[in-house]
Amino acid sequence: MAKNDVLLLKPIEGIGDEGEQIKVNAGFARNYLFPQKLAVPMTQANRKQLESLQRARDARKTNELAAAEAVAAKFDNIHVAISVKTGPGGRLFGSVTVADLQARLEEEGIHVDRKQIPAYTPVRKLGKHATKVRLHADLEVEFEFDVVSENPIEESEATS
Repeated sequence: MAKNDVLLLKPIEGIGDEGEQIKVNAGFARNYLFPQKLAVPMTQANRKQLESLQRARDARKTNELAAAEAVAAKFDNIHVAISVKTGPGGRLFGSVTVADLQARLEEEGIHVDRKQIPAYTPVRKLGKHATKVRLHADLEVEFEFDVVSENPIEESEATS
C-alpha cells in the first residue's frame, strides 16, 4: 500500500498532534485528511510551517494542563454522595455507573467526560468507594464518593 508523508494541522485522536509529521495511507490522506483540512502533504515549503505548528501545540498543551489542574483543585473541596433505591437488606436496584457519577459531578460544577473515568467497575454496594479521573495525559485525580440509600434500610426476612 502506498504511504504519504503528511503534516498534521490539527490534533487527531489516535493519530497525532498538530505539527507532527506522520506516514498515513495515501487513500486516507487523499479522501479524509486533505478535504477536511486536517493535514497537508509534506513538502519543502510546508516544512517551514512545522515550527509554528509545534509552538502552537506546546501553547495548547500548557493551557490544557493549567485547566486540568484547576479542575483537579475542585476535587479537593467536594463531597459526592449518590443516593440510590435499595431493597431489603440494603441491596441496590441496579448499580451506580460512570454516567451516574458523571451526572453527579456535573451537579457539583465539575465537567468531565465519561471517557475520563477509566477502568471503572459499576458499584453494586452501599458505602464509600474510590475511583480515578484522568483530567489530562499527565494528571490523574483519585477521589472518594459515597453510595447511600434513598429509603430506610429494612432488614430482610431471611436474616431475621
